[in-house]
Amino acid sequence: MKKNYTASLSRSQGRSGWSVIFRHPVRLDPNTGKPGLRVRQGLGTVDETEGNLIREHLDQLLAEEAFRSSASRPQAEARFHRRAVEIYFHGMEPEECDFGTIRESIIRIPNSGESAYRSALLLGTTGAGKTTLLRQLIGVDPLLERFPSTSTAKTTVHETEVVIAAGKYRAVVTFFPIEEVREHLNECICEAILSSYRGDSDSEVIRKLLMHVNQRFRFNYVLGNGPEALAQQDEDDEESENGGLDAAEFSAEDGSVDLHATNAILTQSLAAIRQIAARHGDMIKSELGVIDEKDQRVVDELFEEQLDRRLREDDDFHRISDALMDEIELRFSLLVQGSLRRNKQGWPQSWSWETEDRASFIKALGRLSSNYAPRFGRLLTPLVNGVRVAGPFLPNWNDGQRPELVLLDGEGLGHTPKSVASISTSLTRRIETADAIVLVDNAVQPMQAAPVAAMRELITSGNSRKLFLVFTHFDEVKGDNLPNAAAKEQHVLASAENVLASVGEELGPYAERALRSRLHEGCFFLGSIDETLEPKKKSHKRTILQMKALLAAIDAVVERPAPVQARPVYDRMNLVLAVKSAAESFREAWWPRLGLKPGLGKEHWKRIWALSRRLSTPGLADEYDNLKPVADLRKQLQDRLYVLLQNPVKWEPAEPSNDALKQQAFDCLANALSAKILDVAARRIRSERITEWQAAYNVSGRGSSFTRASIIGERIYDRAAPVPDVTPSPDRNSFLHEVAVVVDEVCTEGGAKLL
Repeated sequence: MKKNYTASLSRSQGRSGWSVIFRHPVRLDPNTGKPGLRVRQGLGTVDETEGNLIREHLDQLLAEEAFRSSASRPQAEARFHRRAVEIYFHGMEPEECDFGTIRESIIRIPNSGESAYRSALLLGTTGAGKTTLLRQLIGVDPLLERFPSTSTAKTTVHETEVVIAAGKYRAVVTFFPIEEVREHLNECICEAILSSYRGDSDSEVIRKLLMHVNQRFRFNYVLGNGPEALAQQDEDDEESENGGLDAAEFSAEDGSVDLHATNAILTQSLAAIRQIAARHGDMIKSELGVIDEKDQRVVDELFEEQLDRRLREDDDFHRISDALMDEIELRFSLLVQGSLRRNKQGWPQSWSWETEDRASFIKALGRLSSNYAPRFGRLLTPLVNGVRVAGPFLPNWNDGQRPELVLLDGEGLGHTPKSVASISTSLTRRIETADAIVLVDNAVQPMQAAPVAAMRELITSGNSRKLFLVFTHFDEVKGDNLPNAAAKEQHVLASAENVLASVGEELGPYAERALRSRLHEGCFFLGSIDETLEPKKKSHKRTILQMKALLAAIDAVVERPAPVQARPVYDRMNLVLAVKSAAESFREAWWPRLGLKPGLGKEHWKRIWALSRRLSTPGLADEYDNLKPVADLRKQLQDRLYVLLQNPVKWEPAEPSNDALKQQAFDCLANALSAKILDVAARRIRSERITEWQAAYNVSGRGSSFTRASIIGERIYDRAAPVPDVTPSPDRNSFLHEVAVVVDEVCTEGGAKLL
């Protein structure tokens, strides 16, 4: 039967503006893979008459099949209200928003090729101290200013870019798209409903509602911790900082947001969550025929999957989501200074401001980057995807010299080998554009999984020359056998020997050589960087000298050396073997995770389900937590091809006279190869297989976990990265051909040859 699509007018309690709600006849619902995506969009008017006019025009657009194509937009613009047209056609074609370009249009990052500026990207394990190092390099007071925010747990989840430059203090902040915020909020609501079904306490259900499982979207920063939090502080709250903001300083601005009203909405949401959980739980139990405790196990396996799908079609579920999204958007009213820019749909896209008042500047940034617990409910931090600031920052220990430097900070790498097996694709791209990579590691427990993964990435992508290692907490390295600083340095570096041997075995002798060179030439040891460094203080003098040496080393970074005249020549047969090895390694890593092969590390079905949702939805990330199939395939190919590059069959016209020249040639080729291989992996794993990812996500019912895993393994991974063997097939031929074409192009451009 033909489905009729209509729109309804809506206004949340306490809000003056009108919104419209409808099912879109063209846009696909990620939950079903079919047209009918639910859309709720603000109309930008408080006039009910105008709101009804827009709704009527939307009804006509929804009813007429002539407007089911984006090509019909000009005709629609000639007939209907501008706002109705914007809302209807939004999302009918994929829309990419380059937030880096937005920030660049307001504050330009100096190009090292055009100026003396150098850009340094800070990497490191969560809690290693990279953001604390950033504070020291820009000279902010660790007690009074506290920008950017730090803590012992995961703090930085967005990109932070600092340009040290004369003039006013300037800032531009970009925000996550509304679709991404709502998707994470909906996932939190689903978790809260599941928690309610399991009989958890009110405080636990609220915690699930406000804290996303991967801790990236902490909605409690924006909405507060709920009614109970006004009277008590959770004992497990992480140590937080206020970004220089005292409670009294914010009283006037905070008055525009009533936390009591927010808590009333959270209380109503909790009641609705309880009702939804009971209604759907009883219904699913009945359908599954649960009659005893044995059958309860069936519910435990299927309930979450069935629940999530039904919730996305439940009007009460969406009413909770709508009310909380309105409360989230209300927080943008706290940005009383500067300019807030919105996209065509009315969602904030960026905020910018400039001033000569440093104190006011740091205070304003606190609203957007702080993790200060008493400010929870009035912060925008989780909604931010990038912060860029520029100003006359000056470290007090640098003799009045302002370095020409751009500092880039981001999310920590993680603590476990599982979490850092592959560097994310977004970080790979940032590594390529930075002039220097400052890898921050803890001197007390050095060379754990995260820094080693980062070093491997830099080596195989031909960027080892950019690497500088900074060991923090050096003042905490103590022992009876460590009488002086030199002994402590050797003690820290001794932990690298096993890493060097492992890298040499897996990636070849030139990889080990490159890493050993950086350990010898580019290591710095810092202590007490959480304090204000004072040149006259004996315990600080050594750290200050090391910080100055680090700045000098970054400043001395030069452009990539000119290509070596000698040309390495490679055998295409070895390329086939490298691709085969990469595909096998990719398969060996993923088949146990999917449960398709015995082994350790089988992922919970819901994490695989969440991954399939992300990769089937354009605009969302190509990973979920530590599940990074695009990055994994790219890493396996890059590693194997780097080994290939070190083993040419010959050189033309003659072999270089020393290993340094050979290393230079290999790095040049590896660097050119890195970005191209990433494009191949992204295309083959994701963009060419959106339909298959959608099919994997849509599987439901008994046995769905295995069916979903089979679709991902056999219809996606097997076709994206098939293992070459003696039996040819279109997929195997295509994969080999694509990689061969890329390697051939790189060799031709880099002066090498592939026979």
